Amino acid sequence: MDKKKLLGRRIKELIKQKNISQEKLAELVGIEPTALSNIVTGRNYPLMSTLEKILQVLGVNFSDVFNFEHQNDNENLQAEIEQILNNNPERMKDFYKIAKALVE
Repeated sequence: MDKKKLLGRRIKELIKQKNISQEKLAELVGIEPTALSNIVTGRNYPLMSTLEKILQVLGVNFSDVFNFEHQNDNENLQAEIEQILNNNPERMKDFYKIAKALVE
């Protein structure tokens, strides 16, 4: 997944966890709601100063925002598995055996 989208998705998760609207966050950070929307949807990276303000308002630090555990949803896992297998086709039989053993 694109890094801008990962960052945007993570910021969106933090906004939801803090139970604050994007409009209110934009107001508190001092940016236009459309600018925040572009960040959250992964269209644009935030300026460092904007990111610092977002983190401050949300009460999180840089390590919190760059924790991408959320990317391990099924779609991303499938894409990662496909990439691994495409890069290592000789390992496909091994992967199949392991996967089959796990579901039996």
